[in-house]
Amino acid sequence: MALGPRLDLRQSQSLVMTPQLQQAIKLLALSNLELETYLAEALDGNPLLDTAAADNDGSAGDGTGGGAGDGSGEAPDDMPAAEAASLDADRALAADGGTANDLDIDLAADSFHHDSASDSVGLSGSGEDIDFDSFAEAEGTLHDHLLAQVGEVFGGIEAIVARQIVALIDEAGYLRADLNELAAQLGVPLILIETVLAGVQGFDPSGVGGRDLAECIAIQAREADRYDPAMATMIAHLDLVAKGAFAQLKRICGVDDEDLADMIRELRGYDPKPGLKFGGGGAPAVVPDLYIRRTAEGWAVEINSGTLPRLLVNRRYYTELTQGAAAKNRAWLSEQLASANWLVRALDQRQRTIIKVASAIVTQQEGFFLNGVAHMRPLTLRQVAEEIGMHESTVSRVTSNKYLSCARGLFELKYFFSSGISATQGDGAVSAEAVKSRIKAMIEGEDARAILSDETIAQRLSGEGHDIARRTVVKYREAMGYGSSVQRRRQKALAG
Repeated sequence: MALGPRLDLRQSQSLVMTPQLQQAIKLLALSNLELETYLAEALDGNPLLDTAAADNDGSAGDGTGGGAGDGSGEAPDDMPAAEAASLDADRALAADGGTANDLDIDLAADSFHHDSASDSVGLSGSGEDIDFDSFAEAEGTLHDHLLAQVGEVFGGIEAIVARQIVALIDEAGYLRADLNELAAQLGVPLILIETVLAGVQGFDPSGVGGRDLAECIAIQAREADRYDPAMATMIAHLDLVAKGAFAQLKRICGVDDEDLADMIRELRGYDPKPGLKFGGGGAPAVVPDLYIRRTAEGWAVEINSGTLPRLLVNRRYYTELTQGAAAKNRAWLSEQLASANWLVRALDQRQRTIIKVASAIVTQQEGFFLNGVAHMRPLTLRQVAEEIGMHESTVSRVTSNKYLSCARGLFELKYFFSSGISATQGDGAVSAEAVKSRIKAMIEGEDARAILSDETIAQRLSGEGHDIARRTVVKYREAMGYGSSVQRRRQKALAG
């Protein structure tokens, strides 16, 4: 075979995302508040973009109305110029190689109605009766939080010692003091200092008052009722955990691979700096992106247009600027026009896509909207994607950082997606959120003299037809913010 240079012609296919398509995909993942900031920057950077609010002279007919404000995306019948401009936007999309299909977006109607024979739940979709400022209550400091608990638990000389101990706890939750020196300073026996410290270490947050990392973790393990001999040995050898000396840990703790993996997962679930959660300010207010309301025809899904301007493409201004302009300036203006047309169209498609995904969620989770969390169904992104004919990644982007407001409160769209817990009888399954709701009801309804253990809760759920393990109960309980049976017993005793 002769060796030498030669020229070959090969044909291949590849997926190329244009900048405009990348922009449209980015818009899908933005919440309304994030989109508001994005549009403000776009208005500053493109002279041909305008808002309906600023168009006071009736020139809206010369621009393309964007779907950012009302989600309609359709020009009124008495605005033929806007309708023509919308067609120009379509041509701009096609010229750049992008279409609605490229974005996995179906330009269907912007309002959704799901017929149902069920009775109305008395839902108001205006959102005016929701006090969103209540989500931003100020949070006190760690020391304030601990001092409040001192008054509930201690009295007399013990309260004085406890306040001194709290004053020596740093912002991470660690006690930075020598107990012997503290006893000498206060003139009290060491045993009293140790006794009061043990009480302080039972305060919220769990782990506070530890003198080092091992003690901080051990406190949390005891509160979670996980401080068995094997876990105690592992906590005493945190240096081996850090080194990844798992073979040595198995031998020292006397456990197998599976138990060691479970213990390490539990260990990683503890907070090494429990006090830091009190270092920040209040939670930011949450503004809904969607309103879900019940109508005579069924469920209505509406975009919250209150936070978004209605974009227009000012074609009249474009015509004025291009008259007599140099070729270079006309080319730049044409680019700005195409960019503005694309943005308006992408915003319209974004609104329609959000409506379509939210409508599918309402259809799948109608039991929740009618009867509460106990009636939630298991739901995955794939199920919604298949139902509406979109890609799973599109559904994921749409549901990220977006909230809906309904009669039952304010919920993130991701909330409605949860795994299923298999039933002990039949082939059915129930949403994990429904199981969490049942666990919550059991805990809140328990008697102070008969606190339910995690094993008891698991057994009761099994008796109700839910195939659930004790560890799953623990995971759900902790996710909802409920303490172990030991912690709850102590809290109810203090409340009594």
